[in-house]
Amino acid sequence: MAGFLLAALAIALFFSPPASSASEDEPVPLVIWSGMGDSCCYEYGAYQFKVVLERLIPGIYIKMVAFGKTPTEDSYNSFFLNSNKQVELACDLLSSDEMLANGFNAMGFSQGSQFLRALVQRCGSIKIYNLISLGGQHNGVYGFPFCPGSSSILCHLFRRFLGMGTYLSFIQDNLVQAQYWHDPYDEESYALDCEFLSDINQELVFKPSYKERFSNISNFVLVKFEYDMMVEPKETEWFGFYKEHQSVETYSMFESKIYRRDLIGLQYLNKTERIHFLSYPGGHLQFSFEWFKSNIFPYINRTFDNVRSPLKL
Repeated sequence: MAGFLLAALAIALFFSPPASSASEDEPVPLVIWSGMGDSCCYEYGAYQFKVVLERLIPGIYIKMVAFGKTPTEDSYNSFFLNSNKQVELACDLLSSDEMLANGFNAMGFSQGSQFLRALVQRCGSIKIYNLISLGGQHNGVYGFPFCPGSSSILCHLFRRFLGMGTYLSFIQDNLVQAQYWHDPYDEESYALDCEFLSDINQELVFKPSYKERFSNISNFVLVKFEYDMMVEPKETEWFGFYKEHQSVETYSMFESKIYRRDLIGLQYLNKTERIHFLSYPGGHLQFSFEWFKSNIFPYINRTFDNVRSPLKL
C-alpha cells in the first residue's frame, strides 16, 4: 500500500471540516478490510481511513477486520492465513457485533475487496449495503508486482514459472496470494485447484446462495487504477482479465463468462444500475483527497433511510 499517499489523504481529511448530517438517523456503520501487507492498525495504512471518516461522519461506527493479537500478526496473516479461513473468521467476527446487526457498508483495499465480496456471498448472517472495492482483484492476478509481463520477457518467464507450482495443495493451503492466482494458460487447473477465487466466481460448482446474496447489495463500486503496476492485469479491478492461452490481450467484464452466464449476479446488478465503474489516473491505491471525497464518500455517508435503495449520484 502506498503509505505516504494515504498519509497525505489523512492530513487533507483532518483539515477538512466535519460533514453535516443530512438526517437525524444514525449513519450506517462501515467495515474496512485492509490489503496485502497492511494491518488493521498501522499508522499509515487503511486504519487512517477509520480515523478520518470518524471525524467527517460524526457518530459513525467503523470496524476494522483483523486477525491476530498485534498489528504485525495481522499483517503476517494477510500473506499466510488461508483466505477461506479469513472469510469464515470475519463472518463470525461481524455477525457477533451488535453494532452491525442492522447492516453496514464495506470498503476493501486491494485483496480486502475480494475477501469482502466472498463475505457477502458466503455469510448469510450479515447484511452489506454498499460494497466499495478499491483496486480489488476480482478475476485474479497473473503477474508479479511491478513486473508487467507484456513488456518484459523475463517477467513473462517468471510468472510462467510461478504458475507451475501455484495450484499445488500445499501452496494453495498456505499462501493467500496463490488463492487468487489465475493462470490464463491453464484455466482448467485454475477452476479445479484454486481454493478461493474460482469458488466465489462460481467457475466449477454453481451455488445459488452466492448469487442470491450478492444480488441483494445496494451498490457495488469498482475502482480501477489506470497506472497500476502492483496488480497484473489491472483490468481485473473491473472484472476483466487476460484472454485464454495468452497474457497480452484482455477482455472486459461484459465479455467474461462470469457476466455472460450471470454466475454471481453481475448482470442483474448492472441492469438495475447498481454497479459503478470508477477509475483514477494513478498507481495502486494512489488517489487524491478531492477524488475520494467526491466519488467514494457519498457511498459511505449514508443513513438507514436512504442506504437500502440504489444510489444515484
